[in-house]
Amino acid sequence: MTSHRTFRPGGGRRRLLLTSATVVGALLVALLALRDASGPARPSARAECRPTALLEPPCGAWFGAFVPHDRHDLADRVRAYEERVGRTLDIVYTYHDMSLPQGARREGQLLTPEEQDVGEDRMLLLSWESKWWGGTEEQQPTWKEIAAGGLDRTVIDVQARRIKDYGERTGRKVFLSFDLEMDTRTPQNGTPAEYVKAYRHIHDRFRELGVDNVVWTWIITGYLGHAALFERMYPGDRYVDWIGYNQYNYYRCHSADWLTFAQTQTATHAWIRAHISGDKPLMLSEFGTADDPARPGRQAEWYARVPQVLKSLDGVRAALQWNHRDPGPHCDLSVAGDAAWASLREAVSDPYLNQPSG
Repeated sequence: MTSHRTFRPGGGRRRLLLTSATVVGALLVALLALRDASGPARPSARAECRPTALLEPPCGAWFGAFVPHDRHDLADRVRAYEERVGRTLDIVYTYHDMSLPQGARREGQLLTPEEQDVGEDRMLLLSWESKWWGGTEEQQPTWKEIAAGGLDRTVIDVQARRIKDYGERTGRKVFLSFDLEMDTRTPQNGTPAEYVKAYRHIHDRFRELGVDNVVWTWIITGYLGHAALFERMYPGDRYVDWIGYNQYNYYRCHSADWLTFAQTQTATHAWIRAHISGDKPLMLSEFGTADDPARPGRQAEWYARVPQVLKSLDGVRAALQWNHRDPGPHCDLSVAGDAAWASLREAVSDPYLNQPSG
């Protein structure tokens, strides 16, 4: 920030000083113009980049992650991840079932105390699944049951009021996803039409209860073999604020070939823009890569390409790294070593992924 001092010279030196001031002033203007062209954004430009009411960053993208954790150690695990990656996460991703939000088990409790602790300095993406992880087969909720209001009093209303209270106390919004990757959950949970009805019912129930601090996020696998399902399971523009998809470089996991970051993202991105929405903000709600033991530097190379590709994907406003081992042989998608961590650290330091949060 430039400091200005006012001079009030007298006598015969006045014209010389004014002339010098004019020259210096012109030089300062030129230097500031050069700085603004290539350096940090001006305050007015930063103001233009503030997030929208739907938490969309107009000038770049948020960076977030799913960090493996138990309920009690979420904050510690998040901070340890941030230490490795060299920055605070914009978004922290957590998962919940639809069990009764009571007793010692809190899998069904949205916005746990631990999440609220983490949410003081970060945004939260809450994935809410129509499952009861500890329940019997008979206790598993179906989309038809949800759409008919069968879980309103015991589950949905309880969570809606909890989120509303959080917003009223903190002024903060949350991203909420209902049944991410729903394209893999039919027919077990119901038909595509029943999913749409269930999604809309939850959305409308929240609105009836006055919940206005939810950003509704619809998340699919992004696997284009399910393209027909995506079109049938889209709840509609009135019900969706963001669209997310989860695409990886699985490599040997699932017997896949090695794919670059661009190869994992661009085809699904283009399909969504052509068939679902041309303007909704998009989220890479899970992205990541397996390692290649035969080429130790390959994972680092993969992450190094992330910022350049992100900038080419129209409307992608958030990217969440998946740092976890999936079930199955060769399915470890976590960051494998120091070189890969250093590469990811460099990638997420890009200004495009460092947006003003308010």
